[in-house]
Amino acid sequence: MSITASQVNELRTKTGVGLMDCKKVLLETNGDIDSAVKKLREKGLAKAAKKSERSTMEGRIFVKSDTKNENAVIIELNCETDFVASNDLFGECGYHIADAILAHNILNLDTLNKATINAKSYSDFISEYVVKLGENISVKQFHVLSNQGFIQTYLHMNGKIGVLVAFNSSFDNELSKGIAMHVAAANPVCLSVEDVDPNDINNEKEIIRSQSLQEGKPEAILDKIIEGRMGKYFKEICLLEQAFIKDDKQSVKTILPKDNKIVSFIRFSIG
Repeated sequence: MSITASQVNELRTKTGVGLMDCKKVLLETNGDIDSAVKKLREKGLAKAAKKSERSTMEGRIFVKSDTKNENAVIIELNCETDFVASNDLFGECGYHIADAILAHNILNLDTLNKATINAKSYSDFISEYVVKLGENISVKQFHVLSNQGFIQTYLHMNGKIGVLVAFNSSFDNELSKGIAMHVAAANPVCLSVEDVDPNDINNEKEIIRSQSLQEGKPEAILDKIIEGRMGKYFKEICLLEQAFIKDDKQSVKTILPKDNKIVSFIRFSIG
């Protein structure tokens, strides 16, 4: 049977598989496109299974919010090479997953693995992109943030860093975006001083005390030294205490408009 170039191109468009493989399977199915798609998928799943053991150390972060900016998801989608991470198909895959997570209220990886995306099982959906891109692909982690106020999203460094910041209410988009950019750049550990683990505080105080004694500081002023250095410590790790990256004369908490508060934040990065 003769297979036309248009048939081969149609099958390639539907599957993303190479021209020679498309032509071969069309010959096997007597030119039936639907049967060819099914056969390639079956073959593809076998190829994808072989790739599933490969290490995935590269990838991109994806962020997506709903139309009201009250629910948002941040995803770390991994692959094998940075070349594939920058591919449009890889981006398409990530945003389809983000859409499904928000649409179906998926909150953990176990539920995602059982989900349906674009009328396909999650494993079939991922396997198709594995075949198209030629690399193993996996969701390493994701987090859904829900907030009755407003959620700002931000991506940095070609998707290598992603941020969600939840505010109690909406305000100037430029400033809220600036705060999300700040989180990406400064990488705070927690939101406020109250959120710091008490054990971390005690450990830091002991370190400061030991260093101060080694420096020959008198016992009588140790408490003041510890208090001063702990202030610097909190400014390093607490978002609200950090110097704002766009105006280091002010802290993040002082640049917030009156009655606006940061409720929470999430930051993911590749590597």
